[in-house]
Amino acid sequence: MITFFCYCALEQTAGLWISSYLVLRRNLPTQTAASFAGWFYIGITIGRALSGFLTMKLNDTQMIRLGQIIILSGCLTLLLPLGSQISFIGLILIGLGCAPIYPCIIHSTPAHFGADKSQAVIGVQMASAYVGTCLMPPLFGLIANHISITLFPIYLLLILIIMFIMHEMLLKKCI
Repeated sequence: MITFFCYCALEQTAGLWISSYLVLRRNLPTQTAASFAGWFYIGITIGRALSGFLTMKLNDTQMIRLGQIIILSGCLTLLLPLGSQISFIGLILIGLGCAPIYPCIIHSTPAHFGADKSQAVIGVQMASAYVGTCLMPPLFGLIANHISITLFPIYLLLILIIMFIMHEMLLKKCI
């Protein structure tokens, strides 16, 4: 449940705050930042299409881990004190990394919790998703307002670390 909470929190926070980060931290013009932010969602879209093919070779756990590694590389790229083009690459990587996680978490639910319980578990996962989506972006807004927008990639990294740990703990319980 926390894995799903973290995934949705990360995706929504990234989507809602990337343009503000690019304007306030990277000093991009607002139109350019908005255009760049759109590429985050294009990254998710392209990543979902590619994920469909990758699932023929990789299982759900491998796809989730691959997505997490790609998100990590995107967050680390955003931390680099380089130009806006590098930030652009970072946000596309975050989008690409997000792509396989949501579908693979849902698809793996019957294997982790049993087919008989999967419908109820998916309902709880959806509730966790909504809470993460509604709670975490405004929380970052408070952090950005009272501390600094510079913490955006670090905030995403913290959510990613929690997601990774919780997913690995789930896998250990299922073995």
